[in-house]
Amino acid sequence: MFSKFNEALLKLWVRFSDEDGQALAEYGLILGLIAVVCIIALTGIGLAVSGQLGQVSAALGGGGGS
Repeated sequence: MFSKFNEALLKLWVRFSDEDGQALAEYGLILGLIAVVCIIALTGIGLAVSGQLGQVSAALGGGGGS
């Protein structure tokens, strides 16, 4: 009886000590962090470009459309 219980615990230990899923989760977190950094960088670049285009439009005498 005890050996069956011990064997079952050993199987559970082996199953949950597998680190393949952990590596996949780490890659997912890294990918998420890269996506957030890209979104922040592109938002900043977009605002800068928008400001530059507004200045060019004003220099050319455009009304800006709004």
